[in-house]
Amino acid sequence: MLKQERVEFILRRLQELYPETPVPLDHRDPFTLLVAVLLSAQCTDERVNQVTPELFALADNPADMAALEVEQIRDIIRPCGLSPQKSKAIKRLSELLLEQHGGEVPADMEALERLPGVGHKTASVVMSQAFGVPAFPVDTHIHRLAQRWGLTSGKNVTQTERDLKRLFPRENWNRLHLQIIYYGREYCTARGCDGRVCDICTTCYPNRKHPKKTLKA
Repeated sequence: MLKQERVEFILRRLQELYPETPVPLDHRDPFTLLVAVLLSAQCTDERVNQVTPELFALADNPADMAALEVEQIRDIIRPCGLSPQKSKAIKRLSELLLEQHGGEVPADMEALERLPGVGHKTASVVMSQAFGVPAFPVDTHIHRLAQRWGLTSGKNVTQTERDLKRLFPRENWNRLHLQIIYYGREYCTARGCDGRVCDICTTCYPNRKHPKKTLKA
């Protein structure tokens, strides 16, 4: 199967499996999504969704969040891991949103990336899921599947993002990012598939004899 054939098959199969792509992180608006995505670093979405109701009951906007003590934030988000760094980042980015952006989350990639605790992937998620701007956030899971499916040989998520953006139509990026995440969780997990088990892997590479080693992100 040629690469373009793999691309077309993957698009078609994922659309069949996941015609609807709800955002897996519970949120109400761009600010609560931003905080939830920040918390999801090295943490499951399920755990984040267990933690954020208590946090957002106290503060679901930059003004209220900035008014909290770092210790208050840290005590609530502790189950998400990295709570000392994340709590400081959440408080400080809330202050900066008030100081520099009128209390609103900016719909601008560069402005988002300048906020504490907000890297390129987090900013991409907010741009795509909060503002509908085409972006292709790539985490270690999407990086792994893209390699198993022969879509990239990138040694890091930056190269994988570039390759995926080049292969797939821009209008598919936001939906496809979520579809790949859903598929990876359900069928092509880190341990449950080695590139020779799931439907997409076996269709793209029916003659693959050995496990597909993933280059580290």
